[in-house]
Amino acid sequence: MFNKRTGEVLTQQLINWGVDHIYGMPGDSINELIEDLRKRKEEIEFIQVRHEETGALSAAAYAKLTGKIGVTAAIAGPGAVHLLNGLYDAKADSAPVLAIVGQVHSEEVGTGAFQEINLERMFDDVAVFNRRAETEAQLPDLLNQAIKEAYTYKGVAVLIVPDDLFAAKQKEEVRLTSGKYYKAEVSPSQTQLNEARQLIENAEKPIILAGQGTRQAKNELIDFAETIKAPVILSLLAKGVIPDNHPYCLGQLGQIGTKPAYHAMKETDLLILVGTQFPYRDFLPEDVSAIQIDNKSAHLGKYYPIEVGLPGDSKETLSALTKLVQSVEKRAYLEHYQEKMNEWRIAIQEEKRSTEDPLHAPQVMYELEKHVEPGAIISGDVGNVTVWLTRFLHLVNQKFILSGWLATMGSGLPGAIAAKKAHPEKQVIGVAGDGGFSMVMHDFVTAVKYNLPIKMIVLNNSKIGMIKYEQEQMGHLNYVTNLGEVDFAKFAEACGGEGIRIESYEELESKMKQAFISDQPVLVDVVIEDQAPLPGKIEYQSAVNFSKYIIKEFFESGNLDLPDMVKALKRLR
Repeated sequence: MFNKRTGEVLTQQLINWGVDHIYGMPGDSINELIEDLRKRKEEIEFIQVRHEETGALSAAAYAKLTGKIGVTAAIAGPGAVHLLNGLYDAKADSAPVLAIVGQVHSEEVGTGAFQEINLERMFDDVAVFNRRAETEAQLPDLLNQAIKEAYTYKGVAVLIVPDDLFAAKQKEEVRLTSGKYYKAEVSPSQTQLNEARQLIENAEKPIILAGQGTRQAKNELIDFAETIKAPVILSLLAKGVIPDNHPYCLGQLGQIGTKPAYHAMKETDLLILVGTQFPYRDFLPEDVSAIQIDNKSAHLGKYYPIEVGLPGDSKETLSALTKLVQSVEKRAYLEHYQEKMNEWRIAIQEEKRSTEDPLHAPQVMYELEKHVEPGAIISGDVGNVTVWLTRFLHLVNQKFILSGWLATMGSGLPGAIAAKKAHPEKQVIGVAGDGGFSMVMHDFVTAVKYNLPIKMIVLNNSKIGMIKYEQEQMGHLNYVTNLGEVDFAKFAEACGGEGIRIESYEELESKMKQAFISDQPVLVDVVIEDQAPLPGKIEYQSAVNFSKYIIKEFFESGNLDLPDMVKALKRLR
């Protein structure tokens, strides 16, 4: 007779699937599984976070970085509820994540027992796989299927388990399913490639918009762009795919983007979408021909009307197209925007190299660049900090992760924790605003506890800066955007890590250097002046609304709160 605990069997399955760590919190409805994990802790580590949201966000970040399944675990009721934000982040950014969620004992399900909620209903929208086991015999097969579906659909699989089932004995070793995932290979037909070739060769002003689907196709993307002489715009999630200073790169598009990218996109006569589901239609051109490459056929033409869809892997499809199309020697459209981009980079450098006090975020990004190593991983948070990172922190051969589609504040620290677990040999830097960091700051203790020597930079202006600017851009007065002052460096020290506070330009260089010499988890609390994250291109209506805010503020308080007008005027049409 087989006679093994179900938790023991599931633990071995996870190890067989290549899972070497789980993020979560122990508790009464998963403690039976925790006991089996304890016995195999040398092979599969349980990372005890201080809040389940951090666990789910970390699992999502791990999956984004590695392509391997991220795993998180929580108890029934409140623990399960806390997972949701991180799981929705995984869903939105197509990251394979498994959530193992406890439930009350089998005989109590449906009775309104302590901490019982309808978990199946709660997880229904976020999950590609969402099942509750009713017997221990089901569990090994359910776990295999959960992981397969998470990989297949690049989403969240939720396995709900009454805690008593983990302790129940398995009577049979024979399983209905196999513990292996087989990835489907999809590629465009020759007819589709020829149709794309014809559009490319007939275009005078082609432009490439590349997304996170090109992360494994860096060289192919560059070869393709150089062959057809087309500028490349990167989505936010694709930052770092090619160097920010590459001569074909025009930076990002949209509110966080560059002025050359905005105008080049408006002028193009052929849009080539590669591995992206760029959602901001207002920043895309009107009525131009479009080609799209995506490994999910359902994504082709989903957000923009296309003439040719190429279902397939970006790496292989770009390579095939490059071999097929006729090489272009010179293109005036590309050269024009290369010149405009050089002007933009000079202006950005001037802003970054300012030596004035009080400190501004671009100055911090310039100093940070001096310490970022080749191959480093940058975990960004959401808010104004996203603008400062994408526009002012130039990456050459580093990886960049953040919460993209969901754009949840608080993703920076969990992303840094996951990055260090995924790549302990690499330098890992988290960058957050004080608003985002304070949502998850309790888990800086986790970095300390597990000796994860991350460098966490907090841009501290005591405000929810992005929301403040959005209110102003709408013409409204600011309301409930001030956070109050916190000394995060002292907090880091209280956690057992190293805390460094920077309050002036004079301190910036020496204290940043001190942070990067340390082999401990370090939190660098940089006090910055509030600064409007001006878009790369300012539309007329936004300027009108901002002027309404200025007038209202002046009449109500007598203060004239002006942004940098020289920069603002340069970014108007």
